[in-house]
Amino acid sequence: MRKLGTIDLEILHLAIKEKGTFNENNLENSELKRHGIGKILDTLASLRDRKFISSNSDGSFSITELAREILWSSNIPIWGKILRLLQIKSCNLDQIIEILGITEEKIKEEVEKLRKNQFILMSPQRQEGKLIKIYEILPEGIQEIDKTETEGFNRIIFGELKSNGGILKSIIEIKKDIDELQILQSQKDKILEKLTSLENKLEI
Repeated sequence: MRKLGTIDLEILHLAIKEKGTFNENNLENSELKRHGIGKILDTLASLRDRKFISSNSDGSFSITELAREILWSSNIPIWGKILRLLQIKSCNLDQIIEILGITEEKIKEEVEKLRKNQFILMSPQRQEGKLIKIYEILPEGIQEIDKTETEGFNRIIFGELKSNGGILKSIIEIKKDIDELQILQSQKDKILEKLTSLENKLEI
């Protein structure tokens, strides 16, 4: 993924909200103005140099397909969009929904899968006197989304929960190895019983 900064993200999201094209008035009436005109101009120039936005003859700017491919393409699964977004900045649930433009139900479902797979972390933070759930990407999540750069999204199976980090799969393989060992059957049974007990605990 082409790297984006937080202000890059804000400007591109503004373009998405304005149906692909925005102008000086849109910038002035947005929260972007808090960054100052100098920072905004520098960011616009950087986005244009990286071919994320293009200039129009009337002075407006349009988001390019290259930029849409980062977070707003239908070719990217929702879980991939969430991980990419959290690589740029930590967000609460409302921010994820607003920036990606996806329904709350779908976002909640994918966020829960990501959390259970230990790709993202939810940490409560107090903001303006309220306790807000903030989501941030974990190193495992970064590794998973980085794999898509070379393998694409279609080759990565996601959605089924990992079996406790692959431990259950390892137990099954160990059981097969034990069956092939040249030891007394009573010793095999004893070891297999312990492994089965561990397997049952992990599946709970």
